[in-house]
Amino acid sequence: MSPSLRASRPCRRALLSCCAAIALLSAPPAALAQEAEGTRLSPIILLPGITLDVSGGDDDAGTVVAQEMAVGGKIATSILDTPASVSVITRKEIERRDARTLEDVLQYSAGAISDYYGTDDRNDYFLIRGFQASTYRDGITLGSMRGIREEPLAYDRVEVIRGANSTLFGVADPGGSINFVTKRPRGERIADVFATVGSHDRKEVGFDVGDVLTPDATLSWRLTGKVQDSAREYDFSRDDRRFLMGGLTWQPSDVTSVSLIVDHLTQDATPNGGGYPRFGDYDRGLFLGEPDFNYLNVDRTTASVIVDHDFGGGLTLRSNLRYSDTADDYGYVYIAGDDGVFPVGRGFIATDGAADERAGNVILQYARQFGRIDSNTLAGIEYRDVSSNQTSYFAGAAPIDPRDPVYTGAPDSLVPYLDQRRDSTNKAVFAQQNLSLDDRFILTVGARHDRLTLREADLLAATDLDDDYAETSGRAALTWKVTPDISAYVSYAESVAPPALGVEPERGDQYELGLKYAPQGMNALFSAAVYDLRKTNITVVDPDTFDRSLVGEIRVRGVDLEAKAEITPDLSLLAAYSYTDSQVLRSNPVRGVEIVGNEMGSVPNHAASVWVDYTLAGAGARGDMTFGLGARYTGTYFFATQNNNGRSQAALLLDAAYSYAITDSTQLAVNVHNLTDEKHVVGRGSADYYNPGREVALTLRSRF
Repeated sequence: MSPSLRASRPCRRALLSCCAAIALLSAPPAALAQEAEGTRLSPIILLPGITLDVSGGDDDAGTVVAQEMAVGGKIATSILDTPASVSVITRKEIERRDARTLEDVLQYSAGAISDYYGTDDRNDYFLIRGFQASTYRDGITLGSMRGIREEPLAYDRVEVIRGANSTLFGVADPGGSINFVTKRPRGERIADVFATVGSHDRKEVGFDVGDVLTPDATLSWRLTGKVQDSAREYDFSRDDRRFLMGGLTWQPSDVTSVSLIVDHLTQDATPNGGGYPRFGDYDRGLFLGEPDFNYLNVDRTTASVIVDHDFGGGLTLRSNLRYSDTADDYGYVYIAGDDGVFPVGRGFIATDGAADERAGNVILQYARQFGRIDSNTLAGIEYRDVSSNQTSYFAGAAPIDPRDPVYTGAPDSLVPYLDQRRDSTNKAVFAQQNLSLDDRFILTVGARHDRLTLREADLLAATDLDDDYAETSGRAALTWKVTPDISAYVSYAESVAPPALGVEPERGDQYELGLKYAPQGMNALFSAAVYDLRKTNITVVDPDTFDRSLVGEIRVRGVDLEAKAEITPDLSLLAAYSYTDSQVLRSNPVRGVEIVGNEMGSVPNHAASVWVDYTLAGAGARGDMTFGLGARYTGTYFFATQNNNGRSQAALLLDAAYSYAITDSTQLAVNVHNLTDEKHVVGRGSADYYNPGREVALTLRSRF
């Protein structure tokens, strides 16, 4: 057996943490060939001496430390052997911290800055290594800064790969890739129900149940859902959601698995509190918009088919197909003005949109051995077709005095300023080759070619434009297994961001050095990375006018440190630190402001976080009690790349959690976000936006 398999670890961890590295990067054909009689391919593959869970082998519900990644649904691999800086936020961590949005999920991950627009709740706002990051579901793109906030209950885990990586994921932003791994039927009984009450009239009930349907377990099912009725922290707000997801998995043989997953999300909410006059200090509950014109509606249905098949002899097929139909609209009032200059100006803004998407990939993976060299080859094709329409409106609104707000109602009419119909098609081929010498040195090279066709009809301007783009990206890395517990890597990766008509695609390239340590005898993973990331052909958006301006080149250099450790059965630790140095290297003036040499907006030099959980074992009639405390530090940053409208103050926020085991299967948990109710400005455009205030939630959960 390879020395990378740690016999001294507990069996489960040794098997799960090491098998993906062997299967992906260094396994001989015998280790990849499926036995004719054995455990089914998906979710579990039985290999001689090792076990590989292709849907994510970690116990996501039972640990905060992941040792392997699904890598966007393309290939499962050991994190220790992945030549990139990564984070995995498991289901246990999401529940433990009561993370309700992607912004919440990312708060304790290295390199990530989130929620820098406060009460603007149309999107999840986040940056990784100073740039936007693209989001994916099971390896197929969802886009970036989308108008729909994903439902964390739908996913077993969230995987973050920091930095440029278009070779694996395709056209993507250079900050990184965030992949949601969907819950699937597991061929076993699942029973999880919960109810939550909390701040802002939050009321929520949810469930996650499943079982086998046939005596031979060839067919299994899973049903996940929740109903949420809530408000937001400002007056006249709401945050209601309905989510339902059903899945069927069919395993007709030991080497074939087919899963069908269908989900439906609806949201009836308010999108934006409108902000507060700049340079002032206002109560978060103050609402300066219009109660009769503040709405956010989302209706989305998604269907996915995931197929796995092992042909034997080291050859495996995986395919993921998805269809999505989405309709969303919002309308709100924004304010524009400074404290002390009353009344404050306002305006109405609204958007109606719809999108129809078909996407999928087919991937072949082949492994064999050539003497001391283990080879693993991955090749695939990917297709995505999206048709969408968007109509946006504006109108002037009566000014308002924040000292004595008087609401004037919805507008009589709105003027359209955008009416577009867009069609885009992306066809891609990609390949990746891994060569492992004696399970010590692993060479990874990859390339991807994307062919994009865009068409845009502007109904207001009566124009119809189209264009084709052909983009190729590459990746190369070398990993050195210093010991079975320690790996070091050097990598180069490229990215190409989604293009817009008439504009050159934004491109990124990154050099990175990294070190990872997974100590024997402890369920833990420590990682460190230094990097140089550059992006060219960048455009920046004016927060007041939404006009786009060209920025020639921006460089970000930094360090990311992260630790996830279950130090003892009773004590666990999450810790992260990032140093980020951003600078505009080349640019024309942006709206008359010279920005060469400036720092990027919303990018602090320093950010750090730590979360500690301690469990006090039960005694007698008293059940286990777990105490959690977290701290999040964000250093100061400029609000805009022009560096001319102020900067944030450094801030330290505390979070806390407490849970009590009423019985072996029932638990009561209390979560407090922003324990001290600390308040500061996180974003500034035409108005100021504050960070979220203190929120308390009480959850009763039963697993049986």
